[in-house]
Amino acid sequence: MVDIPALAGQVMPYITAAIAAYGAAVWTKAQDTMADETVSLGRRLLQRLARREESRPQLEAAVADVAESPRDEDFVAALRGQIKKALAADAQLAADIEAMLNASPIVAGPRSQIVANSHVGGDVIQIGSAGDVTIHRRD
Repeated sequence: MVDIPALAGQVMPYITAAIAAYGAAVWTKAQDTMADETVSLGRRLLQRLARREESRPQLEAAVADVAESPRDEDFVAALRGQIKKALAADAQLAADIEAMLNASPIVAGPRSQIVANSHVGGDVIQIGSAGDVTIHRRD
C-alpha cells in the first residue's frame, strides 16, 4: 500500500522547482534538454498528475497560485493537498508517481542536492567547498 501523504511530500520539491523555473507555463513547456533534472522531473510529475481529468482543474488552480506566489506556504500546502487528493483517489496514478520517483537518479531529502523552499536571511552567506564528492543512486 502506498503511503499517500509521504508520496505527496516526496513530489513537492520537484514540482515546486518546476513551477519556480517555468511558472504557469509548466503545463506547456516543451522538454528542454538543458533543463535541470529536478525541474524536468517536476514537470513530468505534474503532467502525469494532470492526466487525471477529475483533478486537473483544482491542480491547475493550485499550480497557478504557487507560480504567482512561490513563497506563500499556504499556496504550497494547498498544492500538496490537491496532489494528495489525486493520489488517494487513483491507485494507478499513485503507483505511476511512485515508479517515476524510484526511477529518478536524483533524490530529494536529507543530504540531497535539491534545495527547495529555502529562505536565507541576514547579511552574510558563506559557501564552503567540498573536496571529493560522491553521488549515489537510490536503490
